[in-house]
Amino acid sequence: MQILVVDDETDVRDLFQQRFRREIRSGEWSFSFAFSGEEALDFLRQHHSEVLIILSDINMPGMSGLDLLGHVKEEFEMPPTTMMMITAYGDDDSHRKALALGAHDFLSKPVDFAVLKEKLAHLRPA
Repeated sequence: MQILVVDDETDVRDLFQQRFRREIRSGEWSFSFAFSGEEALDFLRQHHSEVLIILSDINMPGMSGLDLLGHVKEEFEMPPTTMMMITAYGDDDSHRKALALGAHDFLSKPVDFAVLKEKLAHLRPA
């Protein structure tokens, strides 16, 4: 399952690769990383049919995760099956906006990787 992680903090790549080492090695999940909303859109334009899940930070310089969510829903006829928003600010307004724009889930930072793995396991195709 291909997952695109979008976060302006570059150390997130090492964190995900460490926390999902076993799943990556087994080929269960494959991760790609974008460090801005604009970079994520470029990646999706090139690999659209491959990405099944987007995990995006909300607060990023330039294009926010909410802006990215809106662009993905507008631009792609068949958007990724699941979009989860991740933020350090678990405010109700961001949560409402994300859900209104079509986000499927909302996670707070620091990410609880046990909870994330459980959520991803439920999304795995049978």
